[in-house]
Amino acid sequence: MDTANKSELHAAGRRVDPFLMSVLKSRFEAIVREMTLVVMRASRSAVIKNARDFSCAILTYDHKLVSVEDALPIHVMSMDMATRPLTELFDDIAAGDIFLNNCPYTGGTHHADLIMAMPVFLEGEPLFWVVALSHHADTGAPVPSTYLPFAKNIFEEGLHFPCVRVAENYKEKKDILRIGSMRNRVPDMWLGDVSAQIGACRTGERRIGELLARYGRDTILGFVEDWFDYGARCAKAAIAKLPAGSYSYETRHDPVPGVADEGIPVRVTIEVDPDKGEILVDIRDNIDNVPGGLNLSENTATGSCRIGVFNNLDESIPHNEGAKSQIKVVMREGAVVGKPKYPVGTSVATTNVNDRLMIASNCVFSRMGAPYGQAESGSHLPAGVGVISGQDPFKNGKSYVNQVFVGYAGGGARQGYDGWLTYCGPANAGLIQLDSVEVDESMYPIIIERRGVMPGSQGFGEYEGAPTTGGVFYPLDHDMTIVYAADGTSFPPRGVLGGGDGGKSETIRLAGDERVVLPAFSEETIKAGTKIEFSACGGGGYGDPLKRDPKRVAATVNRGWLSREDAQAVYKVVLKDADEPGLLVVDEARTAALRAA
Repeated sequence: MDTANKSELHAAGRRVDPFLMSVLKSRFEAIVREMTLVVMRASRSAVIKNARDFSCAILTYDHKLVSVEDALPIHVMSMDMATRPLTELFDDIAAGDIFLNNCPYTGGTHHADLIMAMPVFLEGEPLFWVVALSHHADTGAPVPSTYLPFAKNIFEEGLHFPCVRVAENYKEKKDILRIGSMRNRVPDMWLGDVSAQIGACRTGERRIGELLARYGRDTILGFVEDWFDYGARCAKAAIAKLPAGSYSYETRHDPVPGVADEGIPVRVTIEVDPDKGEILVDIRDNIDNVPGGLNLSENTATGSCRIGVFNNLDESIPHNEGAKSQIKVVMREGAVVGKPKYPVGTSVATTNVNDRLMIASNCVFSRMGAPYGQAESGSHLPAGVGVISGQDPFKNGKSYVNQVFVGYAGGGARQGYDGWLTYCGPANAGLIQLDSVEVDESMYPIIIERRGVMPGSQGFGEYEGAPTTGGVFYPLDHDMTIVYAADGTSFPPRGVLGGGDGGKSETIRLAGDERVVLPAFSEETIKAGTKIEFSACGGGGYGDPLKRDPKRVAATVNRGWLSREDAQAVYKVVLKDADEPGLLVVDEARTAALRAA
């Protein structure tokens, strides 16, 4: 670039040509996508390779988020908290090092999310971190699950790696991996999943090295600064369009016996400053830590507040450090929704109460009135996404542990849009995939008898929440253990601005003609010959049901998600047979008369 062009760029406050900026943005995203493919294709556990419960990211060496691509929001919105302790704890970080961190007290999300981070050096100077986070099927807890609502402290959760160097000079430290393998029910699978993360990090390091070699250090770092500036400008512009003021919202997590007998209220207040283009999220008004695994980590509490704000801003805003900087979060230590006080349990810190925090952060914007905000979505962890374990009778009794994703919660509605059927909770934003029935049945000794939508279970409104997903599955020729934590049984998702509530979660054991309703939070043994039936939560509705377009009502009925009787009773819409067999259309005259009455 000649001197004149450089001067023009600097005068405009930019360091990199706009066209090159677009190229480099895409190059960083491509690197993250390649890392993602390495994890997905090289991992062994179904929860990672099938359901995609993992994320990759690139940060600067001083812990600023550069790029994410197809990542789960809860994994990456506070990723800096997981890498920042590395530079505080180690003064000899070198090329070829890889660090493992799954401890909520050193910046991790929760103990099942193993965060692998590798520095990227150029001529002896550290410039970036490449990070691969995977949710592992087992971490050696006393119960064969990674979601433990009754685990009072970290000593009951399984193995923690509080920023441990797992590779040095490009060689894995076999003693560290041996510790992890020995404390795992499925050591071969665990090692395979860890190796996939290591491979992803090394792929990211190599690709960034190639990028630096092609464009040079100064150009790449100049792009990063411009990219952050752009993110901040976009976020400020979006926030400037919101009405100023302070808004509050409260939701409630279900009671958990012995942990939170009355449930857990989750309160969020936001202060919107359009002039500064900033939003302050205040979660200090929440109860103290509870004696169980439902407490949030600082990482998830911070990330969830940011996610709620981003969900209510323009989707084109880049999720980078610049945009994040316009969202401030304040919390207190020792609160169930906040920073945990050592050594309380945080095993379920990425779901449940954390879901409720994101739900509240989504819904608080509805206090501004339409068209802002959204209704409550369903949350975790119904039995349809429970952790199953047992001894496989078709593999000589070999142990298996895995989280299945047979059916999960639906999303809440928002202005202009019905709820997202495959939402899977706000932490995942639809990126967790439903398991293939055939793949699950080929990998594990289970039969998925049915799964599908439960008609009439959505929150009614001008825009409907997604309906409930339900199903039945059972073990083949052995006793299967399932661990789940089905929030939304006592307090199902609520609608906003006149919208109705979504369907509740429920878990039932089937033994012949006998139906036994099971506890909402439990470890159950499903014996050979019995089955487990589940329903997840539906999403809440948005707005007055009588404002719903009658043609949308007809479409929902034709889809099989609503009965004709409910269409008439709730929406005051009368349907009649169309010329096409099996299709219903709106009877305009009778509908108008019914609504007028």
